[in-house]
Amino acid sequence: MLVVVYTDDGDILLLRRRQPFEFWQSVTGSLRHGETGVEAARRELHEETGMTDEGELTLTGVTREFEIDPRWRDRYPEGVTINEEHEFRYRLGQPRDIRLHDEEHSAYRWTPIDEAIDTVWSWTNRDALVELRRCL
Repeated sequence: MLVVVYTDDGDILLLRRRQPFEFWQSVTGSLRHGETGVEAARRELHEETGMTDEGELTLTGVTREFEIDPRWRDRYPEGVTINEEHEFRYRLGQPRDIRLHDEEHSAYRWTPIDEAIDTVWSWTNRDALVELRRCL
């Protein structure tokens, strides 16, 4: 799943991922066995930022499929090469300090949406930000 964290003014929270190489992204994660998409989004949001109920979480209804980058295939069952990503948004009134999950991310920043679109590594993240910009 993908959780785009944003403010009413259009600032986007970006996290700099450590592995398998450094790049900027929104909150991401995978479902655990028996977990719903909303439960997974809340769990990943808390694990990666420390946030719980400071904002409003919504499921956009957008799902994207993409080929799993070979650098991450060991995280999936053997033979799985396609991932289905569900998009969520987490709206905050204003930027706030967050608590990073140090094993996954090395830094965070609040970035204007146009800059965030140019900064994120994943095309699915970029598409989600472009669509959010249309709604703001």
